[in-house]
Amino acid sequence: MNDNYIKKSLPIIKQAIKEDIGMGDVTTDAIISNEKNCTAKLIAKSTGIISGLAVAKKVFELISGKPVIWKIKFDDGMFVKPGNVIAEIKGSYKTVLKGERTALNFLQRMSGIATNTNMFVKKLKGTNTILLDTRKTLPGFRYLDKYSVKIGGGENHRFGLYDMVMIKENHIRAAGSITKAVKNIKEKYGKKYKIEVETTSLEEVKEALITKIDIIMLDNMNLKEMTDAVLLVNGKVKTEASGNVNLETIEKIASTGVDFISVGAITHSVKALDISLIIN
Repeated sequence: MNDNYIKKSLPIIKQAIKEDIGMGDVTTDAIISNEKNCTAKLIAKSTGIISGLAVAKKVFELISGKPVIWKIKFDDGMFVKPGNVIAEIKGSYKTVLKGERTALNFLQRMSGIATNTNMFVKKLKGTNTILLDTRKTLPGFRYLDKYSVKIGGGENHRFGLYDMVMIKENHIRAAGSITKAVKNIKEKYGKKYKIEVETTSLEEVKEALITKIDIIMLDNMNLKEMTDAVLLVNGKVKTEASGNVNLETIEKIASTGVDFISVGAITHSVKALDISLIIN
């Protein structure tokens, strides 16, 4: 796992531990001695792609206060099937019990995102279209959600409001037109940021094209409109399709020739991958 993801996500990992343990695990602290050790296994209970093992490991390390003995069987990005042992943990019985739920919460969600993303990516096989995520992530989990998209084979769109210009419908309405909105951006920032403009019609595509921006989003257009828009753009800038994208529609949308398809569902409607922790 990229160390940057762990570093940027460390506050949420610590907060998750605090949220669960609080002032202490009143059950475990009363039953288990500090000297008792154990071996535990993370076991897949459904088919999917693993993501987040470094985060799960960090949970146990933060609780323990020292490195844990951690043996990986399936690394991030690998497919697992029910019954597969994903990793083995050796260490304090107390540490394993206290970290179990928090570690699984991270690992199950992240693996669910990677698995869901890969289902969409497979639908794009044989095309030149790239799957993008969105900002529709769980608050506080953005780096972990977007990391998991990459593990599943997708690509990251902008991380936030700070790293790319996205001129949307409400911005255009406030500025008065696409042309005026782009002019304002270029006057303030020059070429510092990549600029994307949301369009909903061919007329708006024509206007956006004249402003010489980087990406034109085709928002909630039907297949014919998207096809016409791609022909109109003719490779001058990149095109991105957005809206009403699911596993049943994504192939047809890609057939229009768009460069990117963004899908919010890969992060906002994730189904956690079923994983359990068993102590021997």
